[in-house]
Amino acid sequence: MGQEKQKTHVTETPDTSHIKNIDVTHEQSDVQISGIAKFIVGLLILTIGTHIALWGLFVLFQRTASTQEQETHRSPIAMSGEERLPPEPRLQGAPGFAANLERAKPEEHEQPKQQGGFVPPKDPMWEIHALREQWNHVLEHGPTDANGQRFGMPIEQAKEEALRQLTAKKEAVGRPQTAESRKQ
Repeated sequence: MGQEKQKTHVTETPDTSHIKNIDVTHEQSDVQISGIAKFIVGLLILTIGTHIALWGLFVLFQRTASTQEQETHRSPIAMSGEERLPPEPRLQGAPGFAANLERAKPEEHEQPKQQGGFVPPKDPMWEIHALREQWNHVLEHGPTDANGQRFGMPIEQAKEEALRQLTAKKEAVGRPQTAESRKQ
């Protein structure tokens, strides 16, 4: 039992510094770099070719569809213009908001009539824009109650007030208390 076996971890590389072979200076790898490069170039060419072929196919489909659309005539009873629009009430970006929108002016958001008496729908985002304007007004000037009286304060003024109160509190905590301030 004079010899003790040294336990080495399975992933440790054994010490081979004692092996000296002058004839071996470079060992070729099992992987051929030229084969990998040829595969990557071939794959790239195939991918580009596939993309070009699909683009050509889509162009062909579009041309075929447009020629078919031009050749086929619409039925005289087919819907046109305003008839194609969905029935009222149409979907809204902020449902229920336009009914009691106090500050928005829908006249600004309506589009003029086009020829044929067809009235295109309003910009789909007009309600969202009006809602954001109202929110920004509340943030800048403070909220109002049902009577139109302002309560609370604008957000920037509230931030300044909170900062003022925090600094006053820190100053009060930082000052040492004297016997006179404890009596009060």
